[in-house]
Amino acid sequence: MKWQEVRELFPDQFVLISILDFHEEGNLKIVDEVAPIRVVPNDEANKEFFQAKPGTIVYHTSNENCIIHIRRDPLMRVRRI
Repeated sequence: MKWQEVRELFPDQFVLISILDFHEEGNLKIVDEVAPIRVVPNDEANKEFFQAKPGTIVYHTSNENCIIHIRRDPLMRVRRI
């Protein structure tokens, strides 16, 4: 299912989706095909976002496109003395 179809089915809501197909442009992952799993209530969206399994994300349907920003640089760790 295309992201636009998900937006029409679940307007102005957070949705847990499985990413089926995507392509990369620079540091962006542009999602082409998704499978909606379920609607996520607004008050649970943050918790669900951080508990999402690999290949799934929580995204709001007010976004015109489903785009994920990719961080390619390693995270710096702070060493405590």
